[in-house]
Amino acid sequence: MTDYYDVNLKRSRHADLSENANFTATEGMLEDQALLDDTIDAFKPDVIVHLAAQAGVRYSLENPRAYLDSNVIGTFNVMEAARRNAVQHLLMASTSSVYGANEDMPFIETEKADTQLTIYAATKKANESMAHAYAHLYTLPTTMFRFFTVYGPWGRPDLALYKFVGAMLDGRPIDIYNNGDMYRDFTYVDDLVRAIRLLIDAAPERPASRADIVAGDSLSPVAPFRIVNIGNNDKVRLLDFIDAIEASLGMKAIRNYMPMQTGDVPATWADASLLERLTGYRPATDFRDGIASFVAWFREYSGK
Repeated sequence: MTDYYDVNLKRSRHADLSENANFTATEGMLEDQALLDDTIDAFKPDVIVHLAAQAGVRYSLENPRAYLDSNVIGTFNVMEAARRNAVQHLLMASTSSVYGANEDMPFIETEKADTQLTIYAATKKANESMAHAYAHLYTLPTTMFRFFTVYGPWGRPDLALYKFVGAMLDGRPIDIYNNGDMYRDFTYVDDLVRAIRLLIDAAPERPASRADIVAGDSLSPVAPFRIVNIGNNDKVRLLDFIDAIEASLGMKAIRNYMPMQTGDVPATWADASLLERLTGYRPATDFRDGIASFVAWFREYSGK
């Protein structure tokens, strides 16, 4: 419930979730180890899905310490709790930003990713390294998933789709970085949720030997640890994305073209073959359909 973005949106999400009798919430910071330990130890989970983080590439330029506190210290606390409770599977969110300056696309999990461009990306790469060590030391089955530009209803207000739709309905200009010469692998939130749910049942196992690892699998040769891309397996030009927003809203945007922002990358594109191999599922929501769903939600939520 940090105020990085509108806490009212977070409260509304919780109100929606609370309609499910099986949902409970404990409000606190991951850095509060005592509260986190008490909560997890009391629940005694079989599986932990860790999605909490200080997110946002651009904000990491302004307040890098928040990322170290939440993403490094907080994630370490989650890993310790998972180890202590001997969970059957620990799943944790990473990001496509860890690919950094890599240029070979689509991005595949087995390629090196050592050129992160922001503190946000660096903290997520640190999480992957920390998780591998724990998986090796304590035989803790762990899956890290790298998200690719997730969008959809209830999304974060600091992301492009939310900002663009809100600005257009208010008659304000939208900032388009790198003069629109950018590409993203936009992944609809429903597809992301389904992929995570299916991955819960695909816990990695430590291989008997390196020869047992199938080509293209990011499974560690020394630990029950794997990295999996979750993306739409397609790259969409930002200007085409904006065109689709205009079509869905029935209005034109006032376009303010800007240079590339520090820490940004010109393109992301996921190879989702490993996800499909593990789960039989590959995200495939067309970005035009996803935008239409978001616009319908945004109009209802905002009353605009």
